[in-house]
Amino acid sequence: MKIIKALGIIVVLSLVLAGCSGKKNEPEESPSVIITPEPFAKTSYEPKAIGFEYDENNLNYQLVWSDEFDYEGPPDETKWGYDTGGHGWGNNELQYYTEGDNVRVTDGKLIIEARKEKYGEMDYTSTRLISKGKGDWLYGKIEVSAKLPRGRGTWPAIWMLPTDWEYGNWPNSGEIDIMEHVGYDMNRIVGSVHTKSYYHSIGTQKSGSKVIEKVDEQFHVYAVEWLPDQIKFFIDGEMYFKFRPTDFVATPTFKEWPFDKRFHLLMNIAVGGNWGGQRGIDDTIWPQTMEIDYVRVYQAEEINKLVQSNTK
Repeated sequence: MKIIKALGIIVVLSLVLAGCSGKKNEPEESPSVIITPEPFAKTSYEPKAIGFEYDENNLNYQLVWSDEFDYEGPPDETKWGYDTGGHGWGNNELQYYTEGDNVRVTDGKLIIEARKEKYGEMDYTSTRLISKGKGDWLYGKIEVSAKLPRGRGTWPAIWMLPTDWEYGNWPNSGEIDIMEHVGYDMNRIVGSVHTKSYYHSIGTQKSGSKVIEKVDEQFHVYAVEWLPDQIKFFIDGEMYFKFRPTDFVATPTFKEWPFDKRFHLLMNIAVGGNWGGQRGIDDTIWPQTMEIDYVRVYQAEEINKLVQSNTK
């Protein structure tokens, strides 16, 4: 009898473990999501930062991190790493992201280059730079001066993802898209946030857009001001979109505002995909480049003090 009971216990444990290894923790699709193992997502949470009192028009911002690209060669390895691979990145993208082969710093500019060339099973190559573990911030002003690629099939992005994924898989832990652009809609810049309540797959994402001149010929400054209760989006110093969760719900939870944890920066050119490839790919345009003149991150002393007092 003891042997039978022991066997029964083993069978039950095996079934439980099999259930735990299912797909329930796989990330949702995202315009630019990186598949990362995540901790258990909290189910109830009220951001303590919502309700902070501060004067948003009188903040003392100081430069805390930057890359001016005043050197030659590969990107500074103390500031940048790479996401690599060619699995479609959740959006049926067609590029393989290489480690260093499609990026260089020259003449004071960072050059990310997307090419039509075979790499493994993919027909295009590109680069996805990340500051994760080398530049991670909670709140601040992030500015990137960039000149974008052009043509059908290009999908450049300057954006942010959570470093620690404390609220779970995408979109639970959030995404901030400082700048996205698709080549079939030249000169229209889109800024967005994605959260568990607000994301594109269910048609609830919160976005703003602005048409500007010659994005592929001139440098423009794409920026966000990320505050404890709102995120503002700017082009060349002009705000065109603001996300404030209390405009949609009286008491935000992590589902509406996961943006009280540290995030890092990403810069890349995707090829094709669910959005970038909606009108096909022009195979006569390659290679295409995104040039970055500088990346600058500022933080405000007043906000840092609020964060410190909130964590005591």
